[in-house]
Amino acid sequence: MALVNENYLKLPGSYLFSEIAKRVEAFKTANPEAEIIRLGIGDVTKPLVPTVVKAMHDAVDEMSVAASFRGYGPEQGYRFLIDQIIENDFRPRGVELEFDEVFVSDGSKSDCGNIGDILGIDNTVAVMDPVYPVYIDTNVMAGRAGSLNEMGYWNNLVYIPCTAENNFVPSLPDKRVDVIYLCFPNNPTGTTLTKDQLKQWVDYALDNQAIILFDAAYEAFITEEDVPHSIYEIEGAKECAIEFRSFSKTAGFTGTRCAYTVVPKQLMAYTAEGAPVSLNKLWNRRQCTKFNGVPYVIQRAAEAVYSEEGKRQVKEVVAYYLENAKLIREGLKEQGLSVVGGVNSPYIWLKTPEGMSSWDFFDFMLTKLNIVGTPGSGFGPSGEGYFRLTAFGTRENCLAAIERIKGAKF
Repeated sequence: MALVNENYLKLPGSYLFSEIAKRVEAFKTANPEAEIIRLGIGDVTKPLVPTVVKAMHDAVDEMSVAASFRGYGPEQGYRFLIDQIIENDFRPRGVELEFDEVFVSDGSKSDCGNIGDILGIDNTVAVMDPVYPVYIDTNVMAGRAGSLNEMGYWNNLVYIPCTAENNFVPSLPDKRVDVIYLCFPNNPTGTTLTKDQLKQWVDYALDNQAIILFDAAYEAFITEEDVPHSIYEIEGAKECAIEFRSFSKTAGFTGTRCAYTVVPKQLMAYTAEGAPVSLNKLWNRRQCTKFNGVPYVIQRAAEAVYSEEGKRQVKEVVAYYLENAKLIREGLKEQGLSVVGGVNSPYIWLKTPEGMSSWDFFDFMLTKLNIVGTPGSGFGPSGEGYFRLTAFGTRENCLAAIERIKGAKF
């Protein structure tokens, strides 16, 4: 008799964005004339920039010639891309990395979920609340989360509330934990940490031999000086942190799929007997076994992001989305709504009108205003009473959404 992984049976209903898609499709079917503006899922709308497209075309041409054709590539990524990553994303910020500390992948979502493969199931895991659902769901699948109670909390996870009461800045856990998920600029709230605030987490991890899983997928949207782009800007972080980066939102690779994860060689975890083990070596072993690498054509496209013309074009795209965020944020504030985010991030986190739950507000926005957002409760119990909008729509749709909201009676 074949047995299932019963941890999967503990997962509630469906993945958050799948549930949203079902509700939107049902409404659209019943109201085919509705002009729906989608500001829910964090998917981009601007096309790949010309420099990236040209690099892809050139790489395709290479693949059509026997002399330059490439089959299987290195699972860790081609050196030509890794060298550009180190030279452009880290060295200007005073961070030195070796080429075999960077692992190119098909998405930071994948890596954030897969990183648990190399971590023991007995680790005590801390997550921010509200939180990107993938962090929790993949720990449920692995068997680390325990059971879900009626309040929406998993009993084996440690939750770190990020609410208006603490200005959406997480406090250090009041008990010892082994693995900590941090996402900054934050998805979903759009908020950030200063260097001093992030240093507190690095110091905590070093003192407790804990591992920080630092999701920096939105670092390109940072506009303020005292906000670190990489956790490795903080002294000691190479000994306690893994960093995840993505080309999805910065360069429009959501459908093209390319990201990378940094696992420093100094970073150790431990056996039950207390012997140190290199996580860099374990992640390399995991990738070589379970992953065949990102296609050559895609990696050449990602390399083009770092050319002078590529950097200029990508910067313009990021600025476009940040302007969208500013328009949405200011439009919501004019309506008297309480709003954070949208300054160093493409996400705007708003307090729902009094008396409306997150899903009530979702239904109101969809059925009355034909706008799709994301209910805050989908990101965890502390997200109840909040709602997320993204700035990844077109400028026209963002302006139209604000006009609809301005005319609404909540």
